[in-house]
Amino acid sequence: MNFGIIGTGMISHFHAEAIKGISGAQLIGVYGRNQITSKSFATEHHCTSFGTLDELLENPNIDIVTIATPSGAHLEPVLAAAENGKHILCEKPLEITAERIKKMIAHCQEHQVVLSGIFNRRFNPAVEKVKTAIASNSFGKIAMAQANIHWYRDQAYYDSGAWRGTLALDGGGVLMNQSIHTIDLLLYFMGPVKRLSASTALIAHEGIEVEDTAVAILEFENGALGSINASTACWSKEGIPAEISILGSQGNVCLLDEKFKRWEFQDNSLMDEIVKENMVDSNAKALGANDPKAINAKGHQLNFQNLVSSIKENTQPFINGDEAMKSVSLINHIYKSASQNGAWINIS
Repeated sequence: MNFGIIGTGMISHFHAEAIKGISGAQLIGVYGRNQITSKSFATEHHCTSFGTLDELLENPNIDIVTIATPSGAHLEPVLAAAENGKHILCEKPLEITAERIKKMIAHCQEHQVVLSGIFNRRFNPAVEKVKTAIASNSFGKIAMAQANIHWYRDQAYYDSGAWRGTLALDGGGVLMNQSIHTIDLLLYFMGPVKRLSASTALIAHEGIEVEDTAVAILEFENGALGSINASTACWSKEGIPAEISILGSQGNVCLLDEKFKRWEFQDNSLMDEIVKENMVDSNAKALGANDPKAINAKGHQLNFQNLVSSIKENTQPFINGDEAMKSVSLINHIYKSASQNGAWINIS
């Protein structure tokens, strides 16, 4: 499968590295509005810099395009790619509203191309361990589920791009941008939220339209209670890992990025050798907490490979449009509650 990349920001380099790691895959070219940056990217990754978006999309050698533009500028290139018969892998969030995502899904179905979102943390082996434990009722009755994203971004980060911190192109702040990976995992583990109450604030940054701190109280459809605590105003020397805790009547786990801080069950047999030897580390280093570049391309590569396999096998990708929409929808419900002074919002 041959790829083209739309967008030349930081994350597009992870796309290029992921493509290099897939057997039989090739990066044909890139398009970015800034041609100087686009040509530099092409030189670094040994591909063609296309002068226009149409040139990239009309290239018959490209099978898949990846979208790495600002969040609120995903819809238009996705629609154009679908019309040109290209399969699509789009960065998180898939778009900034559920309505825009539904347009993407419908358009891709109409033109019979595959649409997949990027949630690279779903491909972490520890995530599947939690999912399996939930499916086997190993937690007993789940009482609580918490997501904590205590990260830091300095003012220079928000000043580095005119789109950052804008409602139109960022779609939101710490929730829609930095925390969406962890929120996606929370929903993947726990299922739908029934209702919520939330508060957001802009505490430590200037000149942006969005929140840098947010708290939400959740009631899940399965009866559990939960919370999301997120901020980019939490300085730490080495960064604080994103954390998901799931606690039930027969066990609890705490996932720090890609490792477990806790993996405790009344049934001790669940502490298998793979978990003990490879996945438990209470001092796990944070991935992207202080520096958005401080992640690896491993999850992206698996995410990309999943799309390639789904195209070849004519199956749905792991993260299809509907899956990618769930976290965006929840975040926008959180924003709605916060705009109404924490009013309880019924979702289902």
